[in-house]
Amino acid sequence: MPLLTVEGEGTFEVAKGKRLVLALEQDAKIDQLHACGGKARCTTCRVEFTAGEPESMTDAERAVMAAKGLTGVRLSCQILCDHDMSVRAISRLAGSGRADAGRTPADEIEP
Repeated sequence: MPLLTVEGEGTFEVAKGKRLVLALEQDAKIDQLHACGGKARCTTCRVEFTAGEPESMTDAERAVMAAKGLTGVRLSCQILCDHDMSVRAISRLAGSGRADAGRTPADEIEP
């Protein structure tokens, strides 16, 4: 099982192949935002990698990152936990002014 280290929160074992956004929410108990429901549209699920950043990127993540001019962050809804990784959860419900984190993303990466 891969280890997910979340800065300031601890290290958690997660099921291999689980979406990072779900691992943050369910395993690490982080109030991770995912306003679009994990469909790579809103970019509210951003994380910063401190170690183990995946080299690959989905086409959807690449497109929305380019369209919004984002660098230095990744979309947790588009990443699978298939190896050990360390992240800083930067898009959290607390302090966001949102009523909730968003609809729970599906188990499989969308789109």
